[in-house]
Amino acid sequence: MKKIVLVGSVILIWMSYIDSPRISFAWDGYDYEKGDYIEIKKGNLVRKDETIEIYDYSDNEYKDVEVESIEKSGNSVEIEVYDYDTDEYRTFEMEDN
Repeated sequence: MKKIVLVGSVILIWMSYIDSPRISFAWDGYDYEKGDYIEIKKGNLVRKDETIEIYDYSDNEYKDVEVESIEKSGNSVEIEVYDYDTDEYRTFEMEDN
């Protein structure tokens, strides 16, 4: 009986973790083409075809970019985006959290 209660408690804790909102932080990365860092601010849904807001340290400003692809590469994640301001494609190497 005690095992059933213990297993039930573990399942409830696990389910509450899955359903609870996650605290999201900024995601840091590097743009090798520009030679500077970028940051994807919290609240951005980083998925293909989504527009996200980044902070571009090379320009010291926020920009909207469209996510073209996301690929895991070793210990990092590569995100290719389309930059509306420059009309160019850019690739970011992000920390794999």
